[in-house]
Amino acid sequence: MADFHQNGRLATLHNLRARDEAELFGELSALTRRRPVALILPSLFSELRGPALEKIVAEIASVDFIDHVVVGLDAADREQYVEALQFFSRLKQPHTVLWNDGPRLQAVNSALAEQGLAPPERGKGCNVWYCIGYALAQGGAFAIAVHDCDIVTYDRGLLARLIYPLVNPAFSYQFCKGFYPRHADGKLNGRVCRLLVTPLLLALEKTIGAREYIDYLKGFRYPLSGEFAMRTSIMPDMRIPSDWGLEIGTLSEAWRNLSPSAVCQVELADVYDHKHQPLSDEDPAKGLSRMSVDICKALFRKLATDGSVFSAETFRTLKATYYRIALDLIETYANDARMNGLSLDRHSEERAVELFARNIVEAGHTFLENPMETPFLPNWQRIEAAMPDIFERLKQAVREDAAEFRNGVSGDL
Repeated sequence: MADFHQNGRLATLHNLRARDEAELFGELSALTRRRPVALILPSLFSELRGPALEKIVAEIASVDFIDHVVVGLDAADREQYVEALQFFSRLKQPHTVLWNDGPRLQAVNSALAEQGLAPPERGKGCNVWYCIGYALAQGGAFAIAVHDCDIVTYDRGLLARLIYPLVNPAFSYQFCKGFYPRHADGKLNGRVCRLLVTPLLLALEKTIGAREYIDYLKGFRYPLSGEFAMRTSIMPDMRIPSDWGLEIGTLSEAWRNLSPSAVCQVELADVYDHKHQPLSDEDPAKGLSRMSVDICKALFRKLATDGSVFSAETFRTLKATYYRIALDLIETYANDARMNGLSLDRHSEERAVELFARNIVEAGHTFLENPMETPFLPNWQRIEAAMPDIFERLKQAVREDAAEFRNGVSGDL
């Protein structure tokens, strides 16, 4: 993807392969001494046993431009929390593991629930939200980066390019989104972005007319990437979804809070691969089926807040328009794959489009039937106003969890 194309909507920073990586790391080391960076890693415990996280941790441990690592640990019991502490102890940087299922952080969650401020459901968005709260409580970071824990093609250059636009004082960017090509093992990947988001944005433009927000999203080369970074100063006012709409939701919040000149996207890697979700067309509560519904709802809600009016007829028309555009794009993707020696299963691609088309209507019906639904989590500015001691409670809960292990209580497991 080495090019210099600009779409005119937001700045695109490319990797033209013209700079020595060691020189980049050296510059970052100097820059981050004055502008420290914290890294958030939202992780399921199962990812500690996966093929990616051990290498990710080794790569992070080898750099000196990350000031602190905050790990959000989900789906872990007590023994697994102890294992996670040991697993991440190989990091050379100061680091913290949030045991989200532990009794202390669950008590904090219950206190928030009493005020109607707790996340309505668990998931990646909830995990990242608590990690952001802890990073704000700890203080000291000029910028905070987030990336997934299942990237099997990870190297430290990805992290360096993600944070560079925010810490270079010659740049004015406050939010940075990563992008990359999605192919691995001879196959073209990235189905949800290729087959849902891209044709859906084109269909929305045809159905409801031109919108600045749609134009903005179309400017991102990979809007569903899990890699983004932002200056800490904007985080207290950021609201993010708790569901699969996290990536679209963060872009929407950047759109709401920042001028276009403060947002950029940066090329992170020549190739990128991670854990693949099943299509799950037999179970709408799982996999890409659930993801597609949540993404559609996130888009519809944001457009509605900007004044777009939706009806059942709108969603029926949108489905038909989307379906035709998506099928046409499959032909383009197939040609692109063939020219590059990659495989693409036309049958599975069309099955995915059929599922996404149904889910567009399903998401539309849910949106119309639940107009008061508020999937966005409260921003931390509101949380602190409602509970002035929330940051101290978070730090204390995390500190006591770690101290209990260090004091040898884990021997009683």
